Order: sequence, then structure tokens, then C-alpha cells
Amino acid sequence: MAGGWARDGAVNEQIEASVSDELARMKARRVPVGESLTHCAECDEPIPEARRAALPGVKLCIDCMQEKDSRYKVRGGINRRGSKDSQLR
Repeated sequence: MAGGWARDGAVNEQIEASVSDELARMKARRVPVGESLTHCAECDEPIPEARRAALPGVKLCIDCMQEKDSRYKVRGGINRRGSKDSQLR
């Protein structure tokens, strides 16, 4: 059932697109790429061997990663594609 000017299935397509975008963003943020560094890219402190073995491709030491995670701002779960506010602008 379409609502207003939308075609059938448009709402589900918006929901699926929003979920797909968020999953892709989360995967891109968390997956280290390449070979692990022996020293932190931020502070140049040695990265423990156990951390490098546990997380292949790790670039930051634990302290720098915790600081980076604390700066991370959680996005709200608002579907901006379908909100009336975004259509009025």
C-alpha cells in the first residue's frame, strides 16, 4: 500500500537503504586493513604482540584507540531520507 505520492514498496526501500547504509558505515569503521604496525600511528608507542595477533591490521595502541572511541559520536536512528523535514528544505 502506497501512501501519498509514493509508489508501492517505497517505504520499505527507504528502510532497507537506511539499514544498508548504516551497516556499511559500521563495517568500514571497525575493520582494520593491511598489516599490523609495530608502533602506534598516533603516539609511536609499541603495540603489544598480543594485540597485533588478536586484531590483524591494527594501527593504534590501546590508549589511542580508547581516546578515539570516546570521541566517536553515536548517530541518531532517524531516517533522514523519509522525514518530512528533509523534504521541505
